[in-house]
Amino acid sequence: MNLNDLMPLMKRRQDGGLGFERFRTDPALTGLSWPDDVLRDFLYEHGDHGPFVDDYGHLDLSTITWTLESIPTVDFHTMPTGESEAGLIEHFAQHPVHWVTVRPPQVGQHWNDHGTWLRPPLLIDRRTLNPGGIGLQVLEGRTRVGVLRGRLREQLYVASEHAAWVGRS
Repeated sequence: MNLNDLMPLMKRRQDGGLGFERFRTDPALTGLSWPDDVLRDFLYEHGDHGPFVDDYGHLDLSTITWTLESIPTVDFHTMPTGESEAGLIEHFAQHPVHWVTVRPPQVGQHWNDHGTWLRPPLLIDRRTLNPGGIGLQVLEGRTRVGVLRGRLREQLYVASEHAAWVGRS
């Protein structure tokens, strides 16, 4: 199963007749035992986004297992995102305070209190994308990772580790 196989489901979501609760129980997703956070961010929110499909449309979704992991800050310093949106993380890193203030107030409060994001981003083991790949790649959460990089650059409080959902084959 890949993103193209799910396009009829994405179309129903686009048409507005499919909220997340109904989406997550759709028979088309029966083969996936993914956490709701991952289903929401990967498929429901981005499963038909053009650049996202360009970068991840080839993946066999049924072979990916997701675990919530603690990732050291240093690992995010140069972590890439998909080729179709290269440079987007650094775009967000240029104005980290702005990108936090346009979110609900609890997002900024969480950064100030805990030095990290409120919701874990999605990362993917690059070997899942390419057998010769090394390290992790930001699949979803480019704004969050950009804010982290920008906060580091501006010497604002950043925790030493951050929760992230990590997908591996």
